[in-house]
Amino acid sequence: MKNYGLIGFPLTHSFSVRYFAEKFANEGITDASYRNFPLESIEELPDLIQSEKLDGFNITIPYKESVIEYLDSIDADAEAIDAVNCVKITNGKLKGYNTDVYGFRESLRNFIGERSPKALILGTGGSSKAVSHALSALDIPYTFVSRRKKAEWYTYADLTPAILETYQLIINTTPLGMFPNMDGYVPLPYDALTGEHYLYDLIYNPAETQFLKMGREHGAHTKNGMEMLHLQAERNWEIWGG
Repeated sequence: MKNYGLIGFPLTHSFSVRYFAEKFANEGITDASYRNFPLESIEELPDLIQSEKLDGFNITIPYKESVIEYLDSIDADAEAIDAVNCVKITNGKLKGYNTDVYGFRESLRNFIGERSPKALILGTGGSSKAVSHALSALDIPYTFVSRRKKAEWYTYADLTPAILETYQLIINTTPLGMFPNMDGYVPLPYDALTGEHYLYDLIYNPAETQFLKMGREHGAHTKNGMEMLHLQAERNWEIWGG
């Protein structure tokens, strides 16, 4: 039996557990399990690996960066953004990967095709690192937008219709609009959106955030983060040798 799971804290709901349970059932996989392992401290990880005889695991908030000190090696994507969300264990050695980069990159390709519009990345937290790294790999120029003032990026107050005319790909990496606080949304001049704009939200619950809804109402193309999750989950399974 191969044992996998998700570490983080808290783990109130998990896409991954549901996804792999359905995958194992649909594909007749009977020699693998996937469970949630809420850890109040990352220092509990070595004991968890030993007691559960883990062959690999995923990492979510707040341990995507702190887990690195427990690993023997990491791949190029994870090293570039200093964040790991997937670990494979082979003969007691732990190697870290970042499949968020892969999931977002491939999902974005499916969304915009061969276009290379200039992009605004809303938010400067951990998820924005994976997004910016993927955009660089696709040769898509980008600028961050934050509540904090910094010379090389915009604040939300800076955004004008003229700026949105220049940046036609807008990616939300903030938690604004996520369940259960679904009324929240990033402040943009939404009236300036057109059918030439592409709005991508990393949030997948709800399926349509207020950000996407207002974009759609102004003719913009919209996409949520569900396909990204599916793609990164399948990439995890490939890494683990499934």
